[in-house]
Amino acid sequence: AIEAGDSVRLETDVTNVDRAVGGVLSNAVSTAHGGDGLPDDTVSLDLEGTAGQSFGAWLAPGITLTLTGAANDYVGKGMSGGKVVVNTPNEAPFDPATNTLIGNVALYGATDGELYVNGTAGERFAVRNSGVKAVVEGVGDHGCEYMTGGVVAVLGDVGRNFAAGMSGGVAYVYDPDDELAEKANAGMVSLETELTDQDEAMLRRLVQNHETYTDSDRASTLLGTWSAARDDFVKVMPDAYADAIAE
Repeated sequence: AIEAGDSVRLETDVTNVDRAVGGVLSNAVSTAHGGDGLPDDTVSLDLEGTAGQSFGAWLAPGITLTLTGAANDYVGKGMSGGKVVVNTPNEAPFDPATNTLIGNVALYGATDGELYVNGTAGERFAVRNSGVKAVVEGVGDHGCEYMTGGVVAVLGDVGRNFAAGMSGGVAYVYDPDDELAEKANAGMVSLETELTDQDEAMLRRLVQNHETYTDSDRASTLLGTWSAARDDFVKVMPDAYADAIAE
């Protein structure tokens, strides 16, 4: 199917001894089709269980990994395309918006693709992200650290030192209690409380995608009250990036 460019969908289990799931698959796609890979969602894997480290690492364009369960550290490390979706199981006895679903250092060095997490992430989410669009329902300390590109939407709480060393890309954080100013590292970024029409269009599309791919209750609630919810988002904008756009 990969060599012919045919669509294929597989279902299987995954455990925490399965590391870098999708890595060999991505190599096969890149070998057959080069860096451009395949059209979106050509190869889809529906997985269930707990993935080991580096789930979706180096993912190639055209591959979609949908995991129902949880994943350890380095989700999407170095990914260069494709889509990763991590869902909380329907029978889980906890609120996804308050439960850590993926580990630390997700999207380290990633350059392209999409990530949707129906739950919260550990520390250093999107560290050195330089191109991925991601939606997550909360992050631990040091979120978006050294980020240089891409877009991150956080639909819940963030930990301390958010956006430290962030020089590119943009983040939107849902902040109804006005706590972000105390948690963000403002050394290289500015916090903007009024979104432009372009910001709102981008953010709403990401939240809609999140609802579509994960059936997130948080996303559904925000979309259902969008006229009010949008005013509670704060845009985190790197100063150097803003200057470059202005020029």
